[in-house]
Amino acid sequence: MLLPLAGVTVVSLEQAIAAPYATRQLADLGARVIKIERPGAGDFARAYDETVEGMSSHFVWVNRGKESLALDLKDAGTAEILDRLLARADVFVQNLAPGAADRLGLAAADLRARYPRLIVCGISGYGTTGPYRDKKAYDLLVQCEAGLLSVTGTPEAPAKAGIPIADIAAAMYAFTGILTALYERQLTGEGSDFEVSMLDALGEWMGYPYYFAGYGGTPPPRTGARHAAIAPYGPYRVGDGAQVFVGVQNDREWVALCERVLGRPDLVDDARFRTNPLRVAGNERLTELIEAAFADRTADEIVASLDAVGIANARMRTVAEFADHPQHAARDRLRTVDSPVGPLRALLPPVTVTGREAAMGPIPAVGEHTAAILAELGIEKRD
Repeated sequence: MLLPLAGVTVVSLEQAIAAPYATRQLADLGARVIKIERPGAGDFARAYDETVEGMSSHFVWVNRGKESLALDLKDAGTAEILDRLLARADVFVQNLAPGAADRLGLAAADLRARYPRLIVCGISGYGTTGPYRDKKAYDLLVQCEAGLLSVTGTPEAPAKAGIPIADIAAAMYAFTGILTALYERQLTGEGSDFEVSMLDALGEWMGYPYYFAGYGGTPPPRTGARHAAIAPYGPYRVGDGAQVFVGVQNDREWVALCERVLGRPDLVDDARFRTNPLRVAGNERLTELIEAAFADRTADEIVASLDAVGIANARMRTVAEFADHPQHAARDRLRTVDSPVGPLRALLPPVTVTGREAAMGPIPAVGEHTAAILAELGIEKRD
C-alpha cells in the first residue's frame, strides 16, 4: 500500500512533544523519519514516566514509526554526518533550545543555502524575534502566557488543560506547514523555511476568548465544566447520582428540551431564559430547574430522552472508559505497534481514508538504527 509521503525523508533534531508529534504524523503518512537523539539517555521525554510497561507514555504517544540515530552533537564528526543526511533529506525539523540550532551551524538560512530543496521547520516557544525570543518555554508556561489559564478552571481557581495543548497546537501547525511546503516545492522546485511558535499556535486556538474579551470588555468567566457563553451547556446531576452533560446550541433545541425532556413548556417563554444571553446570565437558577426535572430519572433514561429529540449529550467517561469506548471496537479503530517492551495498543490516526491505513511503525530504542544509517551514508560507526 503506497502512502502519500512514501519517498519523503525527514531528519528531526527533536525532543519533548511538539516536534516529535509533528514528525510522528509524517511517519504515519509514510515518510521516513530519522530522529536524532543523545547517545545513552536519548530524548528526555523517554524519562517522563514509566507507565507503559516501563516506557514513557509521552514518548510512546509521539514517536512510533521512526528510526533513532544517536549522535553527540558536540563531537567533531557529527557535522559530516548531518551534512550527508541533510543532502539526502526533504525536510529538517528542530525544536532545540533558543539559539542552539544556530550554534550548531543549523540556522535556517544556512541550511537553505547549502540544500536548496530542503524544507526547514523550526519550532520554538515564543518565536525567533522579540523580547521573549530566548525565554525557555514549556507547555504549562505557554498556556499561562497565552491566557488559557485565565479562562480555564473554576471561578475560585484557574486550571491548566489536562493535556499538553500548547505543544499539540504547535505540532499541528508544523505538520500542516510541512505538508504545505512539500506541495509548494512540487510547484516551484525550491525548498523553503518557516517557523512555528507555541505561543502563536495556542494563540490561534484562543481566538474566541480573544474576541470576546477584546470587544466585550470582559474576559469569558471561568465556569468549570460549563460553557462560558452558551446555556444550558455542561454537567447536570440526575437521579441515580450520575452526571449527564447537555449541550443546547440554539432556541429550537431550547424549546425541545423544555417541552419534550424537562416537561416544563412554561420555561420556553419565561422572561429569564428567552434568549441564550439571558440563559447564560441566569445559569445558576436554570441549572437548579434542570436538575429538579432530572431528579427522578436515571442517566440512561435522560440520555435516551435527549437522543430521541436530537439534543446533544454525553456522559463523563474516565480515560480508562474512553480506552474501551464502544465506538473504537465498532469502527475497528484499535491497532498494535511494536516497541522495545513488546506490542502496545494504539488508536488509528483520526483522518480515515477508504482503502488506506496509516503506517504506525515501531517505537525505536535509543540509537537502534545508528549503525544502519551510518552505513547507508558510507560512514563507519565509531565507538
